[in-house]
Amino acid sequence: MSYKTDIEIAREAQKKPIKDIGDRLGIPYENLLPYGHDKAKIGQDFINSVQDRKDGKLILVTAINPTPAGEGKTTTTVGLGDGLNKIGKNAMICIREASLGPNFGMKGGAAGGGYAQVVPMEDMNLHFTGDFHAITSAHSLLAAMLDNHIYWGNEQEIDIRRVALRRVVDMNDRALRQITASLGGVANGYPREAGFDITVASEVMAILCLAKDLKDLEKRLGDIIVAYRRDKTPVFCRDIKAEGAMTVLLKDAMQPNLVQTLENNPAFVHGGPFANIAHGCNSVIATSTALKLTDYVVTEAGFGADLGAEKFMNIKCRKAGLAPSVVVCVATVRAMKMNGGVAKADLGPENVEAVEAGCPNLGRHIENLKSFGVPVVVAINHFVTDTDAEVQAIKDYVADHGAEAIVSQHWEFGSKGSEALAIRVAEIADADTGNFAPIYPDDMPLFEKIETVAKRIYRADEVLADKSIRDQLKSWEDQGYGNLPVCMAKTQYSFSTDPSLRGAPTGHSVPVREVRLSAGAGFVVVVCGQIMTMPGLPRKPASETIHLNDDGQIEGLF
Repeated sequence: MSYKTDIEIAREAQKKPIKDIGDRLGIPYENLLPYGHDKAKIGQDFINSVQDRKDGKLILVTAINPTPAGEGKTTTTVGLGDGLNKIGKNAMICIREASLGPNFGMKGGAAGGGYAQVVPMEDMNLHFTGDFHAITSAHSLLAAMLDNHIYWGNEQEIDIRRVALRRVVDMNDRALRQITASLGGVANGYPREAGFDITVASEVMAILCLAKDLKDLEKRLGDIIVAYRRDKTPVFCRDIKAEGAMTVLLKDAMQPNLVQTLENNPAFVHGGPFANIAHGCNSVIATSTALKLTDYVVTEAGFGADLGAEKFMNIKCRKAGLAPSVVVCVATVRAMKMNGGVAKADLGPENVEAVEAGCPNLGRHIENLKSFGVPVVVAINHFVTDTDAEVQAIKDYVADHGAEAIVSQHWEFGSKGSEALAIRVAEIADADTGNFAPIYPDDMPLFEKIETVAKRIYRADEVLADKSIRDQLKSWEDQGYGNLPVCMAKTQYSFSTDPSLRGAPTGHSVPVREVRLSAGAGFVVVVCGQIMTMPGLPRKPASETIHLNDDGQIEGLF
């Protein structure tokens, strides 16, 4: 049996005018800033007007560690949102925007899949409403103003050996990881080592996704540490007077984007920090506004639960005062087989033994999620090749770990395939049995916070860090930053820092290569193992097959 591609399904969508989607949420048309007929931003005045309303239930969708077999976390998020609406609940979804880097690299798209998609799919996966371009421009303005400040007399006495700000571009480009800037003579400034990160790793991206409003945004931008003086005192963005102009560039990007699912249910798509190198959640302003507008909000956290969900709980919820009512952990039969040692080419035949061998990865995530005091449901994202015996093996394993696994066929059938999952998730959310709390307190020393995540979430025996890193953390504590959470930058493919080590490894170490203070965002980035904050393209990037067909339609976004 042949199936339509994601993009073919998206093209056939019967989209409603964005005004109708706004009407359903009670958003007057004058409070929408339309970007064409099928997407719009939400005006700040309307957002301010609903702040006194009671919050709905927050549902987090996360997943096992990603494998080439596929997990379908965004697809499940969309399918669950549609399922909740199908059973009569007032629900919407909140997901992240797509970065051009992975779209043209490995993923090829990030708007869901099959009959559980957000549309307009092509727009979302490309330039959308220009938010990422605005973030890149604001960050680039800060970098330009910093070098300009140094050139014109360096009033702040910046030590050019200690410039902390890296530039950004929203593309995978390994050649830019480490560069030499300002070559070419006196007129071009002072030569120094520099480098680029991908835009989704920019502190400006993190700030936009954690700020409550434009005033908070400007204050946080001003708090960015851009460099240090010879006496190692920090120089802030506000010291070179850049935060005002940056806020102007981000004014529209700060407002959530309203779109719809294939079934015409509302969705906020806003912000897009990666979970393997940043905090991996959509914006606080989108999530908090959605909670005021509907009874259930389904959101996702990037990559596996050891990264995205951990940061959602310890960073986003802590900063925004949010608490999920239930967590849905997505798994697939195929991914369990890969964790059990089966090669991707051999995933087709039934192999219950391999499923059982791979289930400890899922079990580890269930245990970790429960440690935050939140009830957990496992969604088995169904593939047409799954057998009853393989599915039952996962259900039995999950039951033994004190949770429930429910098959969902949203990819193939849309909301008809996710009704059972939606019914159970709503029941658990309504029961209010959770007792959410982050896994470490604000006042714990920074290195102990790193150890807590490494030992409790990754099950590492130890954290390896040079004296210089420990001294840097202690220095930040002395400067008043000791109460910040930590943001672990680590491979998404394993609980360890070795991407090839699948399953549920124990007895490993977590080497810390570098720490970065994101004072504006309000966390300390901990770079572990060989993870890069500027990814590279694979040997055969998706961009090789992305093109316009003879009808002017985009091909290659899956």
